[in-house]
Amino acid sequence: MTILTHLRGPFERTPLASARRYKAETGAAKAHLSAIRRFLAGVLTILAAGTAIAAIMALKIAIYLPRFIHP
Repeated sequence: MTILTHLRGPFERTPLASARRYKAETGAAKAHLSAIRRFLAGVLTILAAGTAIAAIMALKIAIYLPRFIHP
């Protein structure tokens, strides 16, 4: 029966096989990384839309401003 009893305290982790040791942490890390990627993709989309609007405004100003300066 000594083989079946735990040698560690009740709150310490028991040693696991090396193939399964970090399975839960790996899944959480992948989920965290995908959340960061989604956030950065949203930020990049907002920046691209803002750049497109600024470019359209600059083009309109470049077209209409000479008409106001030289009547």
